[in-house]
Amino acid sequence: MTLRLSRRQFVASAALVLATPALGRMAYAAPLTLTAERRTIEVRGKPASVLGLRGPGGESGLVLPPGEAFRLRLENRIGEPTIIHWHGQTPPPDQDGVTDTGYARPIADGGFADYDFAPRTGTHWMHSHHGLQEMRLLAAPLIVRGKDDLARDAQEVTVLLHDFSFKAPEELVAGLAGGMMNHGGMDMGGMGTMGGMDHSAMGHMMPGMDLNDVEFDAYLANDRTLDDPQVVTVETGGRVYLRLINGAAATAFWVDFGGLTGTVMAVDGNPVKPVEVAKVPLAQGQRIDILLQLGTDGAAVPVLAQREGDRARTGIVLAPTGASVPRIADKAAEVAPPVDLSLESLLVAEGVDARPAEVTRRIRLTGSMMPYVWTIDDRSWADRLPVAVKPGQCVAVEMVNESMMAHPMHLHGHHFDVAALNGKPVAGARRDTVLVPVGGRVTIAFDADNAGRWLFHCHNLLHMATGMMTEVTYA
Repeated sequence: MTLRLSRRQFVASAALVLATPALGRMAYAAPLTLTAERRTIEVRGKPASVLGLRGPGGESGLVLPPGEAFRLRLENRIGEPTIIHWHGQTPPPDQDGVTDTGYARPIADGGFADYDFAPRTGTHWMHSHHGLQEMRLLAAPLIVRGKDDLARDAQEVTVLLHDFSFKAPEELVAGLAGGMMNHGGMDMGGMGTMGGMDHSAMGHMMPGMDLNDVEFDAYLANDRTLDDPQVVTVETGGRVYLRLINGAAATAFWVDFGGLTGTVMAVDGNPVKPVEVAKVPLAQGQRIDILLQLGTDGAAVPVLAQREGDRARTGIVLAPTGASVPRIADKAAEVAPPVDLSLESLLVAEGVDARPAEVTRRIRLTGSMMPYVWTIDDRSWADRLPVAVKPGQCVAVEMVNESMMAHPMHLHGHHFDVAALNGKPVAGARRDTVLVPVGGRVTIAFDADNAGRWLFHCHNLLHMATGMMTEVTYA
């Protein structure tokens, strides 16, 4: 999804709305409509039937202007029940878009649900929290602009990353759970197939460590592969504000900017002190905002996301008018290393006053490839031990990864501060999803200021679906 307005056009359109308040009130008097629907995309020259979320203007997802309420009607037209989670938002628990905590039921086909809450600004996204529908691309960007976005002299470009298989998600999970060597394969005694990983990557890994459970058929950036990437027209020498979203079900990426250096401006919708980077790690569920200064040579700039432990990649191309757009191979020359905490250790939240934790909870991330079951404290969702806290507390949670896969951990209903990495205290970023690497420890701290029952789970959908989920609870 791309915004192609210049700053002058954007400010002018915003000024028109502000200058005509009666028209603005009329335009937003009724709820916006978001439609969950079936659609067909082309993947490597073949049609693929997938799901999607269509906004009121026909676009994928939603973009809300500053100050706009999240007042929305979600209509289900996919032919089966669904429910959508507003990832990054902190609504009341009955509007979180999940059924597991008992506040809501699935939306029947042909039915609808209404939502009305004050949204958090920033780069967020929305996706199904019903079965394995997220793997069928039932996801889309959710961008909530703030006042800073109006003043920024940069073109916005949003990139939603996915992994894709022509196989049904249930078939992929059944193959893993059954211990079968399917197309993507699973661990068959230690190292497994590594999702078809080149063995030269072994030097980056701990013994027994696994990176990728499934060999997907394609990796997508805004629904397209590098066979036919999205080409976004940009201004020579201009600035681009990239909103990168990892919506992949089971894939972490390294993202680079065609040799340019970018500036990290925000993660998971929250501002950070600027950090200069040539590439960034992006785990499942995470978002990162990058400010790019384009060159004056008029050359096209690829923005490429490479799968960890693999050569496979996807991406888009930023191209000034008249620029030659080269064909880009969908495999890099070298295997990417595991996604890690190298960037996380550099991030510092901007404008955040973190409170000292009053209570600390410790959880262990457990599970294995054989049998294919992932757990928290050796418990699956069915026999979970909730993280019980009290209203008003500042709660620290230390997550210790005792398994041989990394886990991007996501807490619903809250944003948290990254407080320690591998036992070392940090004044880190404010997030809603953080990676806990193999053998690693990450401590987060959050304010218990949104009472209810809140899911806390790994955002690798295959891990969550086989048990790696608990809940944070307080009355």
